[in-house]
Amino acid sequence: MQKLSMDELNRKTIEEFKRSAKTPVIAVIENVRSAYNVGSLFRTADAFLLEAIYITGYTAQPPHKEIKKTALGAEDSVDWKYFPNATEAIADLKSLGYKVYAVEQVQNSLSLEKVAFAPDEKIAVVFGNEVSGVEQETILQCDGCIEIPQLGMKHSLNIATAAGVVLWEIIRTRMLKVDNLII
Repeated sequence: MQKLSMDELNRKTIEEFKRSAKTPVIAVIENVRSAYNVGSLFRTADAFLLEAIYITGYTAQPPHKEIKKTALGAEDSVDWKYFPNATEAIADLKSLGYKVYAVEQVQNSLSLEKVAFAPDEKIAVVFGNEVSGVEQETILQCDGCIEIPQLGMKHSLNIATAAGVVLWEIIRTRMLKVDNLII
């Protein structure tokens, strides 16, 4: 095996990324304290060609040096919008035909490995604060909650890690349906 060079990776330019068909998935971040986590989410959104990121509350917004440090330019390729609170973001998403799911441990949550969305279904996933998670008021506005199965003692993941896991699973299951790929 030989590691691929940067040329062999066929990376898109910002212009090519902007013109590319996007996955109809929007990540919503609610009151995230760490701008480094925000930057990581931008990189994940770029990797999976997400439609956008919605930033709410006191979450840092680009331009911000800590976002820039972890996003590595993805803050320029991925579309994003700011909303003063998650209520306004969810209202916007629902007006655009998105189903909205919080990523949170709640009664009757959907276990991530059992969630399957149609390839063209518009989905938004809300990720909450590093300590308190998604606000209860926000959860009540969602169409459901997705929970990442966890087997250890902690039962919590960093938001950047949780976003990577959830978004990849949503993208992976869509790829299986669209291309009949085995991943």
